[in-house]
Amino acid sequence: MKEDKERRDIVSGNVMESAEMLRFTITPDNMVVPDFKKRLPGKGIYVACSKSSLSIAIEKNLFAKAAKKNVKLPSDLLEMVENLLRKKGLEAICLAKKAGDLLTGFEKVAEALKKGKVAFLLEAKDAGTDGHEKLLSLAKDLKVFMLYEVEELDKALDRVNTVHVAFLKNDMAKMVYNDLKKLDKFLNS
Repeated sequence: MKEDKERRDIVSGNVMESAEMLRFTITPDNMVVPDFKKRLPGKGIYVACSKSSLSIAIEKNLFAKAAKKNVKLPSDLLEMVENLLRKKGLEAICLAKKAGDLLTGFEKVAEALKKGKVAFLLEAKDAGTDGHEKLLSLAKDLKVFMLYEVEELDKALDRVNTVHVAFLKNDMAKMVYNDLKKLDKFLNS
């Protein structure tokens, strides 16, 4: 099956890459549900990957307009989407750990940065500024995500006090990067 590359955002009307958007579908009982893996049957309804865009779509009932019928929205759709994106990001981080494609701890991360082996960094958003500033000076132009608390990273990586995570340059890093970028875009735009 050929995947469509571009879709129209129901909020702005702009045509965008479908991979950069949130996909929803309508269940047989007319309920709007997230379908980020594009596996559910039915026509996809796309919204820009942004909390504010999704809020507008909910407030203005744009899902009904796009579906051309009355639809029901879960009362917690906004939180549901954020939780799904967070979960997807943590699952990607776990996969990278299992594949041995990430490093944790300030010293290991700093060493990998000096050797140019790092694709991007993930730091706990409740981390101290001292280590953050030191790694930023080594990271130069690398993307640094700050999306999860230490506790969330500890749980995902089965470690204690996970503050700094470096993803090594490879295909796994690209997959994790895309998932974290989508969450970052949703939360911060």
